[in-house]
Amino acid sequence: MAYRTAFKMPIGTTPYRLVYGMDCHLPVEIAQRTYWATTSYNDAGKARKLALCEIEELRDEAYECASTYKAKMKKVHDAKIWLKSFEIGQKVWLYNTRMKLFPSKLKSKWTGPFMIVGVGNHGQFEIEDFDDHIRQVVNGYRLKPYLEMDDIHKMDKESGSFIVTSPVYDDN
Repeated sequence: MAYRTAFKMPIGTTPYRLVYGMDCHLPVEIAQRTYWATTSYNDAGKARKLALCEIEELRDEAYECASTYKAKMKKVHDAKIWLKSFEIGQKVWLYNTRMKLFPSKLKSKWTGPFMIVGVGNHGQFEIEDFDDHIRQVVNGYRLKPYLEMDDIHKMDKESGSFIVTSPVYDDN
């Protein structure tokens, strides 16, 4: 009952109001309304027809509220998505989604390297393992570029965003 009478933001009303066309009332209020209904029995047919029209209007309003809510949520979700561009022959890391089920502090969640063999239309990529030559199709959100030391040095010289240092050993 609490769920049915609580206001829901996506539909803009309560589920009870969508089904029955009116707000839910406590039993004390219902007793008062039954007295009112018996005294005004003459216009019952007109009132019922009006109530049915109101229910249709409520449902239409809830549908509009739900569609605008979904559009806003889609806009927020799409703003967080950024497209990844990979090329055939590029080395990538693959995110192991099973690490969420069996977490380990020191175990890496990324496996690889893999080589991209094919690119799909909807963000899927076909990758191949270097050792086993086993191919699999994965979604692009599970991939990130595999950078080798030459790539890192080249990026360091071009943009200055990566700092690569060699370890310093002290003979003391």
